[in-house]
Amino acid sequence: MSDEERRDSLADQAAAWVPPWERPRQPDPATPVPSAAAPAEAAETVSADEEAAETRGADATGEAGEAGRAGVPPRAVGGRRRVTAAPEPAPELSDGELRGALEAILLVVDEPVSELVLAQVLEQPAERIGPVLDEIAAGYTAAGHGFELRRAAGGWRLYTRPEYATYVERFVLDGQSVRLTQAALETLAVVAYKQPVTRSRISAIRGVNCDGVIRTLVTRGLVEECGTETDSGAFLYRTTTLFLEKLGLNTVDELPPLAPFLPDDVEELADATR
Repeated sequence: MSDEERRDSLADQAAAWVPPWERPRQPDPATPVPSAAAPAEAAETVSADEEAAETRGADATGEAGEAGRAGVPPRAVGGRRRVTAAPEPAPELSDGELRGALEAILLVVDEPVSELVLAQVLEQPAERIGPVLDEIAAGYTAAGHGFELRRAAGGWRLYTRPEYATYVERFVLDGQSVRLTQAALETLAVVAYKQPVTRSRISAIRGVNCDGVIRTLVTRGLVEECGTETDSGAFLYRTTTLFLEKLGLNTVDELPPLAPFLPDDVEELADATR
């Protein structure tokens, strides 16, 4: 073969050469050739596997998100979701049981307790508490007990009856006087009927300085600050729930009217002080 023929042969081989990555893949003789239906079945199997994998991933992601919002680590979330049973409602007490439970609580309270608090403690409907308390109060009155159940300061509490106050006072005080002074009683009365009121207004009504008396009443919990006056910025004072409790009142609206205690010439006295 001449040199020219050899060059032509090499050129033809170079032109016909195909890179390995572009050559058609030869089937493996050991691998059986699938039938015409096999590609479709394989495609369906792959699609089903992919769909199952996506579903598992979505469930895992959702459970992990729920666990994260609930404060549970993601690793605690298993393949099966745990369902927590709702707490069973408390059994409804009979009238006798409810009456006994209310009496037991009222014997140990140190301040008036509201119907809502009693309903929450006993896990009973709030609408049942009021009628039973009214029934208990009526029963104590009809039986003539030395104590009674009545509303005071927005709640309910047991109190001794007024006709036995002398004996109770003798037992509690035991010769010791813990009463308020006359000045404190007068100042407390002014606050009760004029509230909210400033110290300067109280002093003007009483005719003497009442700063020390106000501090005493605040210390004993009978009077408290309730803001400031818009014009002067002076502190305003009002009575407390302890004041209502000590007097056995539910609201200050139950205070007795002042008219029967005023002198007949009150208008003349008022004109004279102007």
